[in-house]
Amino acid sequence: MNNLTRPTERARGRDIFGDFDDLMGGWFRSPAVLRREETAKMPAIDVSENEGAYLVKAELPGVAREDLDVTIKDGVLAINAERKKEKKDDKDGRVIREERYYGKFVRSLRLGSDVDESGIEAHYEDGVLNLSLPKTAEVKPRKVDVKIG
Repeated sequence: MNNLTRPTERARGRDIFGDFDDLMGGWFRSPAVLRREETAKMPAIDVSENEGAYLVKAELPGVAREDLDVTIKDGVLAINAERKKEKKDDKDGRVIREERYYGKFVRSLRLGSDVDESGIEAHYEDGVLNLSLPKTAEVKPRKVDVKIG
């Protein structure tokens, strides 16, 4: 479960190519680095762990329950969602600035071998998806008595 976090962004002050890189379409950018405009399309997640389970919280503001789908396939948990654009009339006025992202997005997390996939529980309320990924019971080593002779 240690591969659940996304790479951190480079600080703008340490970005030696800066705006030139943007003009070149990100040619100098490392593929492992995600920029703010790219991460805006993915839900932000928090992953924590307690003794019995991993806990995942995903922020999905503006996503209706019917537009949210959580699946598990081949050890990968996928959160699929769609944020639909609000329909506006001409009487609402003109749009001056629009920064919210609309559309489909997917966030995938590779599950560790210590996750019991059959016991995963999900709860969605107020734009936050809470997932509980229970851990499997660990196989404990047992001592075998060796008799001599």
